[in-house]
Amino acid sequence: MTDQVRAVARRMYEAFNAGDVSAADEIFAADFVSHPLGTVGAESVKRAWSGMRARFPGIRAEVEDMLVDGDRVAVRTTLRGVPDGDGQPPPAMLEIFHVRDGRIAELWGMSTLSRPRAT
Repeated sequence: MTDQVRAVARRMYEAFNAGDVSAADEIFAADFVSHPLGTVGAESVKRAWSGMRARFPGIRAEVEDMLVDGDRVAVRTTLRGVPDGDGQPPPAMLEIFHVRDGRIAELWGMSTLSRPRAT
């Protein structure tokens, strides 16, 4: 199972980095839950990825660490292609995925990337 869990996480980052939004249908379970965003389904992933690409066209998630335990994988990434106008280090993310039947079923995560403020 460890290899399968690792493979789906790697596939997710490959798809994100390639801007392959349609791959979300293969990678995420139909009832996928993003706990940080409070959303359900692969369509929410597609919207999030598209929004990130619109804001940062050259964005890439560089995997720094990946730890697998059973059906869960924790991944630490550095986000490249994000302007750092104030000389700060590149943003980082820490995400934990629950994999079920070869697809990502749940996500928990944190990021140092600042988000636009709601108006």
